[in-house]
Parts: sequence; C-alpha cells; structure tokens
Amino acid sequence: MTVLKTSMRNFFAHKGRMALSAVAVLLSVAFVCGTLVFTDTMNTTFDKLFAVTSSDVTVSPKNADGEEDASRSGKPKTLPAGALQQVRAADGVQSAEGAVSSMSVTVVDADNKNVGATSGAPTIAGNWTKNDLRSMEVTSGHPPRGPTEIMVDADTADKHHLKIGDELRTIAVTGDFKAKISGIASFKVTNPGAAVVFLDTRTAQQQLLDRADAFTHLNVTATAGTSDETLKQTVAAELGGSYKLQTQAEAAEANEDEMGSFLDVMKYAMLGFAGIALLVGIFLIINTFSMLVAQRTREIGLMRAIGSSRKQVNRSVLVEALMLGVIGSLAGVAAGVGLAVGLMKLMGSMGMKLSTDDLTVNWTTPVIGMVLGIVVTVLAAYLPARRAGKVSPMAALRDAGTPADTKAGVVRAVLGTLLTGAGAAGLYLAAQADKASEGSLLLGGGVVLSLIGFVVVGPVLAGAVVRVLSAVVLRIFGPVGRMAERNALRNPRRTGATGAALMIGLALVACLSVVGSSMVASATEELDKTVGADFIMQSGSNDGSAIVPGAVKAMQNSPHLDHVTNYKIVDAKVTTPDGKTTSEELSAADPSYADDLSRETVSGELAAAYGKDAMSVGDIYAKRHGLKTGDELTVDFAAGRTATLKIGAITSDDVTIDKGAMYLDIATAAQYIPADRMPPNMLMFAKAADGKTDQAYSALKKSLADYPQYTVQDQTDFKQTLKDQIGQLLNIVYGLLALAIIVAVLGVVNTLALSVVERTREIGLMRAIGLSRRQLRRMIRLESVVIALFGALLGLGLGMGWGATAQRLLALEGLEVLEIPWPTIIAVFLGSAFVGLFAALGPAFRAGRMNVLNAIATD
Repeated sequence: MTVLKTSMRNFFAHKGRMALSAVAVLLSVAFVCGTLVFTDTMNTTFDKLFAVTSSDVTVSPKNADGEEDASRSGKPKTLPAGALQQVRAADGVQSAEGAVSSMSVTVVDADNKNVGATSGAPTIAGNWTKNDLRSMEVTSGHPPRGPTEIMVDADTADKHHLKIGDELRTIAVTGDFKAKISGIASFKVTNPGAAVVFLDTRTAQQQLLDRADAFTHLNVTATAGTSDETLKQTVAAELGGSYKLQTQAEAAEANEDEMGSFLDVMKYAMLGFAGIALLVGIFLIINTFSMLVAQRTREIGLMRAIGSSRKQVNRSVLVEALMLGVIGSLAGVAAGVGLAVGLMKLMGSMGMKLSTDDLTVNWTTPVIGMVLGIVVTVLAAYLPARRAGKVSPMAALRDAGTPADTKAGVVRAVLGTLLTGAGAAGLYLAAQADKASEGSLLLGGGVVLSLIGFVVVGPVLAGAVVRVLSAVVLRIFGPVGRMAERNALRNPRRTGATGAALMIGLALVACLSVVGSSMVASATEELDKTVGADFIMQSGSNDGSAIVPGAVKAMQNSPHLDHVTNYKIVDAKVTTPDGKTTSEELSAADPSYADDLSRETVSGELAAAYGKDAMSVGDIYAKRHGLKTGDELTVDFAAGRTATLKIGAITSDDVTIDKGAMYLDIATAAQYIPADRMPPNMLMFAKAADGKTDQAYSALKKSLADYPQYTVQDQTDFKQTLKDQIGQLLNIVYGLLALAIIVAVLGVVNTLALSVVERTREIGLMRAIGLSRRQLRRMIRLESVVIALFGALLGLGLGMGWGATAQRLLALEGLEVLEIPWPTIIAVFLGSAFVGLFAALGPAFRAGRMNVLNAIATD
C-alpha cells in the first residue's frame, strides 16, 4: 500500500514530465485501434452488402473466370438460357430468374466523362431483377423497359450530377450503345463505392453478352419451409454436375473471403507501421524514466536509508509506468475510434463510401489496445526501474539530480559492434545471393541485426559523431555552441537513445527512397534500351483490361502512323518434348511487335517466332525443359484447338519487361482459335511516320477522345506515369512512417524538457554569471539540433545501406540500376535540423523564463 501511495504521489508530482510519454503511448495505441476499427467496419459493410445481394441459391457456370480473367477477356462466362427452365422445374423452387452482370464496362455521360467509381471499385452493368430488390429500391423514375432506357444508382447520380432524362453511353467489348436514364435506385445498405447501372434483360443479354440466349447466373428463391441447402440439392439433381451452385451463405462467404484477403493485407501493413511507432515510443519511455530516476536519486537514496527495499523501489517505478500505460492506452483507444472515423471520411472523399452507421468496435479492439499499451510501457520502464532499485542509501548524500553513471560501457560497445558486424555480414551475403528468395531472408536478418546493433552502439558513437557535427554546425556559435556540444556529450546514453528513436523512422525513409529511385531508374533504362514504339495505348487504370473494338479501330485509323501493333494474351497448355505440360500465357502480337520491343535472343531470330506455326520461349523455360530452336511444342489453346508449333527463337530473360514471355503471331493463334473466341487486345503499340511524331501524338489523342477509359502515352508519358505510381506508393508509406517520426520528435522534446529540469541549478548559475536568456535558449536549441542530426546521420546511413542491398536483390529480377536520391537524402538531413529546432521551442522557452535566484536555490 505504501508503494502504491508513493508511486501515485510521484506520478502526479511529475505529471507534466510524463505527458509526452503518455502522448507517445496514446498515438501508438490509437493507430493500432484505429486500424482494427477501420478494417472491421469495412468488413461489416461488405458483409452486409454480400448478405443481401445473394439469392437463396445462385447457379453460375462451373468454370467461371475470376475477376482478372473476365477483365482481360472483356466477357463474363455464361450459361444457356435453357438452364432456367430446368431450375424452375426443380422441387422447392418458388421462383427463378436469369441475371446478367458484367464488370468489364465503361459508362460515360453526354460530355464523354467516365461516371464510374474513382476509388478502384468496379463499374457494374446488368439487368434489373427481383433479386436486386433485396438491396435496392427505385426512388425516382422507373426501371428500364427497353433498349433506350437505363437506370443508375443514387450515389453515382449524386456524384456526377445525373438526373432522369440524361443520356449515358455504355462501352463494352461487345459494342457500345446509348440510353437515357429512366430511373434512379438507392441502396438499402451501404454501397462502398461501386457504380451500378441497370438495363432491361434483353438489352443486357445483347449488349453485354452479345447473345440473347444466355445469362451469367441464375437467382433461385426457395418455397416456404425449404432450406437453402435442400434447395441447392434439388436444383443440383435437376441440372446435373454442369454448374456451380452456392447457397446464400456460401456465396456471401466466398465474396467475404475474397475481400477479406485484400483487407488483411491492408490491416497488417498498417499495424506494421503502428509497431514501428511503438518501437520508437519505447525509447521515449526509457529515456523519460531514466531521467526521472536520475533526478530522484537523492530521494530514492533517502527511501532506501529509512528502510525501503530494492524491490519496493523497483515496484514503485513500475507502478508509475503502469499508471502511465493505463492512462495513455485509455486515451489511445478513444482516439483510435476517432481516427477510424477520420479514415472513413478520407475514403469517402476518394470515392469509397463507408457509413458511420456500420462503425464496428469489437470487444477485442480495446482489449488489444489496452494490453499492448500497458505491456509496452511497463517493459520499457523495467530497465530504469531496475536501475532505481540499485540506488544505494549513500545516494541521499549526493546533490539532487546528479546521475550516477552516464558513460557508455565497454560491454555495450563490444555487443553493439558484434551485432552491427553480424548485420553487415548478413547484408553483404544478401547482396551476393544468386536467388531472390535466399537473399530476402539474409536481407531481413541483416536489417534486424544492424538496427539492433546501431541502437546498442549508439551511445558509443555519440561521442565521435556529435563532435564531428559540432565542429561543422555548432562551433560557429562560439561559447554557446561549445556548451551545447558538451551538454549533448554529457550523457551519451541519453543522446544515443534519443537519436535512435529518430534513426529508425529515417532509416526506413532512406531505404525506401533508394529502392524507389532505383526501380524508376532501372525501368527507365530498360525502356530506353528495349521499347522502340513511340506510343502505347492501354487501360487508364493499368489493370490489364481489354481494349474494346471501337478503340482499336480508332487507333488503327489515326493518321501519321507508320504502323499499329495489336497485342493479345492467349491462354494455353504447353507440352514440351520431355512430356511435361504447363499452363502458360502466350503473347500473341503482330510481327511489328519485334520492332516495338527489342529482345535479345540466345538462339535463333525473333522474326522466325512470328512465322507460320512458330513461337518463341524464354531461356529460363528452355533450360528447364532442355529446349533448343527447331524443337516442337504441343500447344492446346484454351479457347480453341491444339497445335504443334516450332520454336523459332529463344529469348534472353535478363530483362524486366516481358520477362519469360512466349511470342507468336496473331495470325498463327487465329488458325486455332475461332474468331468469336479470340481474346481482345490488352495493349496496342504504334510508331509514328518519319518526322510526324508530334502530329501523330495529337491525332491519337483526338482519335481516342470517345474512349476516356484508355490512355495514349509516348515514352516520356510512360516514364512519368511509372515515376508517379512509385512516388504515390512511397508518399503513402512516408505518411504512415510520419507517426513514428512524430513520436521520435516527442522524444527529443521530452529529453530536452527533463534535461532542463535536471540542470536547473546549473542554468541558474550560468544566468547569474552573465548568460542572457537569448543565449540560453540558443544553447538548448543547438543541443536539440545536434541530437536530431546525430539520429538523422545514423538513420540515413543505415537506410541507404539497406536500400543498396535491396537493389542488388532487385537486380536479379532485371532492375540493375542503383540510384541514390541525393536531393531527398539531403533534404531529409537538413529537415532534421528544423525538427531539432522545433522540438527545442518549448524547453528553451521554459528555461528562458526560469527565475535565477530560485534556480540557484534548487536542491
């Protein structure tokens, strides 16, 4: 009981000094809880949607393509309309209806602007059915009654200011058509962002499937008293084993699993960054309690002198940490819910609508947040508590606030050097690896060991590094700069721990910057060496969607072009002479593709691969199966017949673009695949006529203006798009790492604030002998700057080492250029100085306001 009272008295006596540590706990726990609430809410939203959109039993083609394959072919798999009559004849069926649904469409308004979702969610076109009444209701107008009418969902109508009577154009690989909005339907549950349009059944069949006797699936409703499982069995008995049948629960579960895998990746990625912030927060907590213990050395000595045992002193500090963890975690859980709501609003602004009505806070979320925050805080305080327990009763005779021993020990130096050396060895071996899988494991081990090594050896490095930085940065400020240097060197443990917190975040920033810049530089070099085409046309979302015939014709008819190349992906099973069969994606293209994309061959000529009944293979595939030019392969085209093709060339796989590709002429593929089953173009390439590059580019843009879902890019555009995509990804990562850096800045603020308290008497004496307030504030700011630069120097150096090693592994995949983004590295280093200045504002202001006489009288 005495220990608890003492702990509470100390905690509330130093509540100001504990505040920033509590904020660090709060931020880390809030990020964890916010991530869990946000992803749970998304799961709830999709679960509700999937639960109401499925019928009692759904019948679909047994070999229905996945979303990726359907996107690539542009046509969903279908079942014959005759199956509907068979289903209606089954026992337990109250009603059955044919449904059409396609996600390979683009819908544009009268101004030719895409009215689809902008958040990555699909645009879905289909027929209006009774099953849709489970999830939607017509709130304005009426459902489509013929080929000239279309209905849209209310969210899409609001977003794009659509109203009844407006004309929309629907574009699909089967053709495009115009229709006027006849009605608007609202979702009864939250629509996460998909754009949905409805047609009448006959129009949907003709325009989306190009056939009037087929559906994509059947919706079956059970009679009263018939369970979904029983209905599934009776329908299956009627149809035989030709179709895929799912109950409402099974269909919902399948959709939930597909969406859940995506959400899990996002959740664990965000939790990873929360873990980094927690790691940084540990340094802040350790520093806080270490300094508090040092400042209370005399007080602890007195407690020991009057009979307190080591265990009681130790327990007293741990109880303070427990209280800090409880308060910080409670606030963090509440803040996490707020953060989740903020993320939902942010996603809403990007097009993914999430309703706060579905806000889901599972009981496990606050429990995880509380346990995590408390455990981390208590563990971080363990070493300072243990140090407090070792304080001797003789410490009661010391001056208050005098730390007993602040030097970095020999054991620390040796251990840190060994760990750093082991990490460096791991990184070196990773860079020398022949296989990416082996190298990745060595890279991971090297990163962890080198990071721990730098953390351990940081206080040892502090002396040398701070002296060098001070010679460059602080000496110009005269005596004030030298005092700032000595203050930073006074306690290497504290300087090392404070710098390490900043080091972790900046090391990751530097590593990712090097990797991102190297990827862009490598891809750019590869494009310069291999891509001979002047222009590339593809889906604007770069998702490999099929190119509709109208856009193909528009590009082919565009003026000022030397040639246009069609490029398709053809699925096939390839059997080699050794008797092994593999599923492959063959690149069927016009022979001009050999000019559009230069490929080195290790055997034969690429032109031969575009001859009659010929193809090429990559050298990795050739080595695996012992192939040489002239060998014959049995190719079973998924959409057609079986062919025997001769290997005309073996291409080098020492590339990034089209690595492992197998080429053949489109004309060869057309001999074995019926015209109505030939897949559409995935990409198109074009080369301008001599001296007509600018005119050709302008003409292509104009020719494809009616198809806003596609982009035409020259090589400069393509490189910039690549750079922008990697830049956007890095910006997201940097944004998530910002949390760890904020916590690290709080650590610098807390270290300085407690350091000012620790040096109260010293500051008073300096003020008494003539140090001005301005000089005092400058001294503290300079101390903060040199600590921040120390952490930045270690972090950037470590991160560049990680990034360079990672690039060597990427070189195994063809990304061979190492590029250090010096402008970014220099900007981050200089920015660290401003971070130091900012962190010192509060402590410097407090020190400047200190009463000189009271400071001198402090005991």
